Amino acid sequence: MQGDADVVRLEQIVKSYGGGQARVTALQGVSLGFRRGAFTAVMGPSGSGKSTLLHCAAGLDRPTSGSVWLSGRDLARIPEPDLTELRRREMGFVFQSFNLVESLTALENITLPFRLSGTHADRAWVREIVTRTGLAERVRHRPGALSGGQQQRVALARALVTRPEIIFADEPTGALDLESGRQILGLLREAVDDYGQSVVMVTHDTGAAAYADEVVFLADGRVVDTIIQPSAEAVARRMLGFGW
Repeated sequence: MQGDADVVRLEQIVKSYGGGQARVTALQGVSLGFRRGAFTAVMGPSGSGKSTLLHCAAGLDRPTSGSVWLSGRDLARIPEPDLTELRRREMGFVFQSFNLVESLTALENITLPFRLSGTHADRAWVREIVTRTGLAERVRHRPGALSGGQQQRVALARALVTRPEIIFADEPTGALDLESGRQILGLLREAVDDYGQSVVMVTHDTGAAAYADEVVFLADGRVVDTIIQPSAEAVARRMLGFGW
């Protein structure tokens, strides 16, 4: 079970797909805690299990065996309807593909979690998040009228606005130009430093990983190393040492 220092804790997670000779095991007994109020990056070569790890940690995919703990609850034991509500209430998500609703304005996309849950948004908090993410002049624009970087800021604002326990980001800068990517990474860093948020980010980018407090390295479905307070150079050296 998770300790107080961990917002999410994975215990002996195994995740397999298929059966018989076609069976593939993406995660092989992973035990790992994501620290509360910290920014953790997860790195590894293609096929190492990075996205599978994130999906299991977020309850988007159920492990074959093992436990995933969030706020004292094992996600693997929660019925799907309750798990959907828990994700909506206690988790935020930022993906490479933005996942915005094209027919809604930026502001409507940001506040969509409240509409889905039938609750009311704190208007002052919404204004703060909109301002902090640099979207004050874009709230009435639909996604098609926004740049990729602006769309990702909308997605990040949507993830922050419910004050979730944890934000999961899967390659959040993968579809962005260098400057837009830096802006998103800076906002994720500010979410941790200024709001006490917890962030877990899957990335292949050594520069992106340097924004984190800790980098976890995966290979062949196992945790093989970690770096605390990483620099881009230290991450690159470690990856070179692994032959990635």
